[in-house]
Parts: sequence; structure tokens; C-alpha cells
Amino acid sequence: MDPFGILYTDLYQLTMGQVYFRMGLHEREALFEAFYRKNPDYGAHQAGYAVFAGLDPLLSWMETARFQKEELEALRTLKSRSGKPLFDQDYLRYLNEMGGFQGLTLRALPEGRVAHPQVPLIAVEGPLLQAQLLETALLNRINYETLIATKASRVREAAGEAVVLEFGLRRAPAKGGEAATRASLIGGANRSSAVSLSHLLGLPSSGTHAHSLVQAYLALGYSELEAFQAFAEVFPDDTILLLDTVDTLHSGLPHAIQVFESLRKKGHRPVGVRIDSGDLAYLAIQVAKELDKAGFSETLIVLSGDLDELVIWQIKSQIQEEAPRYGVDPDRLIRRLVYGVGTRMVVSWGAPALGGVYKLVAVRTDGAWAPAIKVSDSLEKVLNPGHKRVYRVYDERGLATADLLTLAEEVLDPSAPLVLRHPQDTTKRRTLPPGRYTLEPLLEEVYRGRRLFDPLPLPLLQERRAKDIQRLDPGVRRLVNPHIYHVSLSERLFALKEELVRKLA
Repeated sequence: MDPFGILYTDLYQLTMGQVYFRMGLHEREALFEAFYRKNPDYGAHQAGYAVFAGLDPLLSWMETARFQKEELEALRTLKSRSGKPLFDQDYLRYLNEMGGFQGLTLRALPEGRVAHPQVPLIAVEGPLLQAQLLETALLNRINYETLIATKASRVREAAGEAVVLEFGLRRAPAKGGEAATRASLIGGANRSSAVSLSHLLGLPSSGTHAHSLVQAYLALGYSELEAFQAFAEVFPDDTILLLDTVDTLHSGLPHAIQVFESLRKKGHRPVGVRIDSGDLAYLAIQVAKELDKAGFSETLIVLSGDLDELVIWQIKSQIQEEAPRYGVDPDRLIRRLVYGVGTRMVVSWGAPALGGVYKLVAVRTDGAWAPAIKVSDSLEKVLNPGHKRVYRVYDERGLATADLLTLAEEVLDPSAPLVLRHPQDTTKRRTLPPGRYTLEPLLEEVYRGRRLFDPLPLPLLQERRAKDIQRLDPGVRRLVNPHIYHVSLSERLFALKEELVRKLA
């Protein structure tokens, strides 16, 4: 049995399914929405948005996940506290006949696009039992990839135009390394060190060498210089040398320059050096100074070692302040930097989980959608009910100013004023005059019994992210204390929500 097949779920999805089956509700049409409640908070800094990822792996999984003989035999082994079978035979027969998720329709935010709290990422419509059984696998895929893509996007923002390499496979959560690499690349990393994953995504993998290469040579009685020479001999056109095994400035750097000079005489162009420890900003300045002096002004300087967006920001700030003291042009140095980001990107350092949820928002009865709601003492946990549409609202500058949730049957007139209601606070609203805004529908149908498009190329997903980031207000993009992006309800949806809350109260 495939451990990542259709039983890659929580038990309570299956027990609820048996209740729906026993009560005759299993084929009742239902609507669930997946969304997240808060942007990642890393402690010293916060995200003002997220980048949606994980959709394509989910759709591929849905096409193949099925209840077959092995899965049903596994369910037959489960017992209740009285020792009786947990699942009835007629329920298991139904699961076998049902197969998988052929009855579902999914509408989703296109993968790679910017997302915001409380806004549906995926709407799942179809038989209640099938929609319920999808929850765990759906959240497992989109929560983690969205979390990592968001972290990578922030690293990209901090790095500016510099190349960002994803180095995190050794620290990723087991097979989650695949998702981490994919999400990092969607979020803004240029390349990855992961060989098979890069190949499958249509990219060459990137890497240099580890300290162990130099250590091995030293342990065998050779020198750091000889280790560098050996690497350059084998890879003369791809030579990037790690400087800090012995002493960055007094051993690694002069030995690297010696090897580079030899390569140049043979007609090869050295690619760069890497620094993995110490005061990276100061060392980058000193290395740049010496490389320039030796005539290697175009040689790259790769920085690695516990980098994240805040560290990169601090490195660049320190270089701007300190480089002129040593006669080094700070802007020119920053342009030659490459950042190798590993652990802190693939574990989303400081914010290890997204907290995405999957909630029932409507059930079809008598041919119409009956809205469902959940109330809570925490206002942010009160659901936005009903069958909805989602729009992104752009202002006269062409920047995204709000995401708007409306009832599905609402028709918005762009020639009329647009009223945006705060999802919880009855006193907060704003009105956009006609001609001062444009609307973009966000959710697209991606699955109707089968996926509706082939896997999309990575460059397209990266382009979507880049375009959406450019259309965010600079305040929302801030790495620290970002401006809160507005997520709003239409007047009619706000009124429905208030009515349902009053009825439950």
C-alpha cells in the first residue's frame, strides 16, 4: 500500500465519512474553502502577504488517489473500543465503488500568485463525503509549500536582483525536501542544489564544494592549495572555491587567487568564491578588495551560512556603510553577491506552520446553496459563509488595494461606487469612487473530476509571483512591521454573515 495514497489522511475524515454515509448525507452537495488566517510572523519580522504554492502536486495526487483492495483491507483491521470493526462493510463497499475524487470541482487561486489571510485559496465543491476526505491531503500540500514560497519571496525581496540559491535539502523534513525545493523556486530562488528535483523542474542544479574536500586533503598530508588546484583541474570552467576551512582572508583567499591566476593563464574564467562563516559583510568587503586588486573584479562572491531575509538585509546595510572605508564600491560589491540560503528557508525559520484551514461554508439544499457558518470568541475565526466570488481590487495607481469577497450571485457594476466592509468590525468601511478602481476575478476552475491543465512550467509560476509582488503597495512588502493589506466583504455578504451570527446567538 502506498503510504502517500488515499489513506494519507486523518482518521476523523473517515469516521465523519461513515456518519455522512449512515445518515444519507454522503452525496449531498457541499462547498468547502481552504484559506489561512494570519500571515507568517517570524518574531523580529513579519510577512505582509503569502505566495500560494502546492496546487499542482495536489491535483496530480487527486488524479491517482483511489480506494483499492489494499486500502480497504487496512481499514478493515481498525477496531472500535468494543473490539468490533470500526468501519461497516457497506461503507467500505461504497468507498470502493466511489474510487477517489472524481465527483469534485475545484476553483483555486492560480499557483504562484500572492495570497492574503481569510481569502479562499481553493474552493472544493461536490459530494460531502468526497470533499471531507480531501481535507488533510489538501492542507498537507498547500500549507507547507505556501509557507516556504512565502519565505523564499521575502528572501528574494531582500536579495534584490542577486542570484539566490536554495541549499536546504539536507535540513528539509525528509521527503518534504521535494516540496521545499519546488516552493523555494516558485517563491523567488533562482536555482537549487538538489540534483533530481532541479532536473524534474527543468533547471540545472547549482553547487560548489564542502569543507570536507579541503579537510580530506589536509588529513592526507596535502594542503588547502592542493585541494583547490584539484577542484580547478577537474572543473576548470566551474571553479567556485570555499574559503573558510582554514582562514578566510589569510589562507583561503590567497590560495584561491593563486588558483584563479593559473586558470586565467590556461584560458579559463574563474566563477567565484564562497564564504560560509564569520562576519559575512566584512569578509565580503575584504575579499572583493583583494580580488579586484588581483584583476578578478567580475568573480562572484557567494555567501552562505544561516542566511534569511533579515540577515541578507543586514549584510547589505553593513556593506553600504563599511565598504567605502576600504575603497570598495558598495553598490558594485552588492551586485556581485550570490546568496546560498538553506535551513532558514526550507523550515521557514521563526514561523514553522502556516495555519491554513479547510471549512464547510455551504451545503446545497432544495437546489440552492444554504450558507454554513462557524462562530467563535475569536472574531478572526468567525467564518465568511456561503458560495462566494473573490476579486482583487486595484486602485488608480494599478496597485492592489484590497481583496474582496462577494456572494456568488452578486453582479458588481464597475461604474458604481464600491463599498468595502471590514470582515469583523461593523464600524470600518471604505468606498471607492467609480473610475478609481478595477476588479480582477481570482479563482479559476482547475479540477472537474480530473485536472484541467497539465503541470505548468516553473518560469510561469515565478513570473506570476513577480508580477503580483510588483503590484503590492511598498508598505505591504516591508520585511519588518508591514502595512496590513485589506481583505473586505461586500455589503451583501457582510449582512448575511451578521444575520447568521445573530441567529446562532
